[in-house]
Amino acid sequence: MAETAPQPRQPVVQQGLVSKTLSAIAKALQWLLLSLVFSIIIEWLGMVLWWPEEGLEHSRVMLAKEISYLDTDFRRSVVTSDPAQFAKRFADKSYHYLFEVTGLVRLIRWASPPLQSNERGFRPTLHKVYASIAEFVIALMQVTQVFSVRLAILTLVMPVFLLFSLLALVDGLVQRDLRRWGGGRESSFVYHYAKRAALPLMVLTWVIYLALPFSVHPSFVVLPFAVLFALSVAVTASTFKKYL
Repeated sequence: MAETAPQPRQPVVQQGLVSKTLSAIAKALQWLLLSLVFSIIIEWLGMVLWWPEEGLEHSRVMLAKEISYLDTDFRRSVVTSDPAQFAKRFADKSYHYLFEVTGLVRLIRWASPPLQSNERGFRPTLHKVYASIAEFVIALMQVTQVFSVRLAILTLVMPVFLLFSLLALVDGLVQRDLRRWGGGRESSFVYHYAKRAALPLMVLTWVIYLALPFSVHPSFVVLPFAVLFALSVAVTASTFKKYL
């Protein structure tokens, strides 16, 4: 009986620094896009099911509240000297490139005016279609601005994660030295799970805050996740192996 020839071993392709960086950027953009799409869908469902009496006013109030948080509570930042102006400028730029440069605003201005009695062509058909979905289109634009403001806020508060992680790293290394010189036991199980939890916690901060269908102060979202992130860093540092 003839023996089967062994299958050639597939070479393992390792990613370089550039490819890893590009992959990380692509994944970040993917998560941001998913958060935006999810927030738009939730807003549309809310306009139909949960807050039909508010309609467009719901997303308009959300945008005003998000900006008010910056005006009252985020007057200083490591990233910029004027956080409120930074967020407004970011939202205006997003609106400009997403809706004005793409021609969507011009299309709406062309299709929205009332029809003439003898008007023919493509505009009457487009006018009827737009009239039936006008509130949803405007809500999409307002939610996108809310998303942009929240994205700017998250950019401004990211130094909180850095500060918390530095404090947690110092505390974890101290605990590691105490365990090392005291002959304590180490657990690779806890170390690996704590290490893997750090990045998902930061990603969840962005996804949850960006996709929330209601206004909430950023501190109530960022600080709990920053504490959990710092805890994972502290546990990772404290359970690191004794001898390098």
